[in-house]
Order: sequence, then structure tokens, then C-alpha cells
Amino acid sequence: MELLIKNAKIVDWSQNFIGDVYINEGIICEMGKNLKKDCKIIDAEGLTLLPSFIDLHVHFREPGFTNKEDIESGSYAAAKGGYTMVNLMANTKPVCSSMDTINYVLNRAKEVGIIDVHQVSSITNNFDGKDISHLDRLDPSVKIISEDGNDVMDSKVMLEAMVKAKESGRIVMCHCEEHLLSNIDTRLSENTMTWRNIALAEFTGCAVHIAHVSTKESMEYIIEAKKKGINVTCEVAPHHIALVDNDYRVNPPIREKEDVEFLIKSIKDGWVDAIGTDHAPHTAEDKKNGSPGISGIETAFSVCYTKLVKEEKISFSKLSEIMSRNPAYIMGVKKGQIKIGYDADLVLVDTERKYEICSDTFKSKGKNTPFNGTKVYGAVVRTLKSGNTVFSEM
Repeated sequence: MELLIKNAKIVDWSQNFIGDVYINEGIICEMGKNLKKDCKIIDAEGLTLLPSFIDLHVHFREPGFTNKEDIESGSYAAAKGGYTMVNLMANTKPVCSSMDTINYVLNRAKEVGIIDVHQVSSITNNFDGKDISHLDRLDPSVKIISEDGNDVMDSKVMLEAMVKAKESGRIVMCHCEEHLLSNIDTRLSENTMTWRNIALAEFTGCAVHIAHVSTKESMEYIIEAKKKGINVTCEVAPHHIALVDNDYRVNPPIREKEDVEFLIKSIKDGWVDAIGTDHAPHTAEDKKNGSPGISGIETAFSVCYTKLVKEEKISFSKLSEIMSRNPAYIMGVKKGQIKIGYDADLVLVDTERKYEICSDTFKSKGKNTPFNGTKVYGAVVRTLKSGNTVFSEM
């Protein structure tokens, strides 16, 4: 299959120009101006062509909680949001602790055939907090392990898991929360566990990824660790940079103005590796009963483009770096850049279009969002996976 995208404003982490991109057999084969090919053509004049986005932190709820989301609805939501690859958390039912469950998810994603999926394994077996013997039975397709919202409370167990991850070349993804402190002070809970997980990463040499950083202090610990050469990466969520002192229930909570300003400064200074949505769809009843989380994969680009590029004057290339290039590097895939030889996973956006977020239009089963009625810039017009359109409003 051949495709020529013409007259687009081409933006990724390292370039920004108007030109054409030629795709053959799902790969970017040629770039330039005034390209001529005898194939299907998309005239993208007035639109921006970006590498499609990669989300390191997503909940699709299957198996076990398909009333909230399933792989099909989640995949459609991701494509509508401009995403063609997601990293799924293990808090399913059963928990993704075995290759049987992991392979079920991977096979379902292939059947749906819309986006690429990586399935995380739990750090402890069925989130029991103690048993890590299942890690020896994982095959190389599992690149990341995480206890998700549970974290691992026992530091010795976490250390032993990091040793195994180091030996197998896996990343340990940390939701940093000391549960014994959560009811006392949520920021102390996050800060304490961020420090602990970094200290264990330094001791073991394991690669660690810190999820949804929300406090100034946690980010300061990460910056210090990076300066020391510790193998740590981190992500921030759109809601943690766009909202301040908001009581919408998420975990970790929406923080204060000082935290948000420091997170944004850290993005500008190059300390933040990725935007991770923590897409967490819930039923209306579950949300009413207090379940924390945002259905965020369909709004992430617009929220981040509006806040970071339009308001904070962060470069478009920097946004592409933390939404595409860096997540691709962390996942070890040949995506996230508009470059010859790379996968033709791309997204066309209209950066001048202003629209109002309405959860009724979500492809996700989860309509839970604090952004309902918020006016944002940057509409996703078309998403391409390997050169094939998987979402289009055209």
C-alpha cells in the first residue's frame, strides 16, 4: 500500500517544515517537497503532520471490567486521540501476572487491529505484595512490570523485583504511593515513595519509570537522580499540568499552583520524558461512588497543546518529543519520529481549530472527565497506523 501526504506542516522532535511524506508498505520511505507519486494522495494543506502519540500509562480494563472499557472501545478511543500505541496496566481480572492473561490481551488487540498494544505484567503475583516468582516465567515480549496503583510496600520485595528486572532488561514502572501515609498526607505519601524507588533503582542499577509525577518535591528528586546518572525516566499526566486545586477525584490528586508551575518548568527544562494520560475509564455509577480516574486519551493532545504550546509557549517540537519520540524510545520501538525507515504511525491535526470538549462524543465507554465544557485548541483530524487510516473525521 502506497500513500503520499502532501503540503503538510511536518513537525516532530527535531524538525518543523512544510512538505510531503511518501509511505510504502507501512514505512516512511521519502520526505521532501513537491514529491510526485502514482498512488493515493492526502492533501494536508493547513494541517500539521505529527508522529502519532504513544501512551505509557493506560487502562483498557479487559479482561474483567469490560463494563468500564474493553480493548476494542479503548483502541477506537486511542485512535481518535491520535494514539497508535499504548502500554496497558496490569490491574485487570485476572491480574496480568501470567503469560496466559498477557497473551489474551495481546491476541485481542491483534484481532481488533487498530493500534499496537504492550501489556504490562504485575510486579508481584496477583498484586499480593510478596510473590515475584512469576517474573521468571515471563517471555521477552513483556518489557515493563508495574504494580500500578498498589506500588510494592515491602522495600525488600521491590529490591528483589528490581534485581530480576535488571537481569532481564525490563523497566520497573512505579506508581509512587506509601499507603500507610495516604490518609495522612497524599503529597508526603507520593514524595516518600518516589525517593524510595529512586534509591532502590540506584542500588540495583535497574531502569525505573516514575508514573504520573504530581508534586514539586517528587520532580526535584527525579531531577537530582537524573543529574547523578541514575536510570530513571518519568511522565506527567495532562490533568496534572492543566488543572489546579481541583477536587475531581484522581490518584494522585490534582495539586497546587506551585506544583503545576514546577512541572511545566521541568518540561521546558527537559527533565520530563513523557506525557502519560493514565486513561482510567469508569462507569457513571463507579465514578459517583468515588472511583478515581479520568477518561483522558481522547483529550490529551488538545489539553496539552492548549496548555503547553498555546499558553506556556513551549515549542511544538518539545510537545512531540514527550508525546511521541521519548515514549517510543522507552518502549524500544521504531516509532515517534517522521523519519525515513520509521513506522508510518502519524497523526494530522488542525492546530487552529478551537472546540469544546464533550464527553458524549467519546469513543471510550468512560465519559468521566473534568474537562467537559472546556474549550481547547488542536483537533485530531486523521490518525494513521502503518499508513492506514484508523481514525478520520474527514
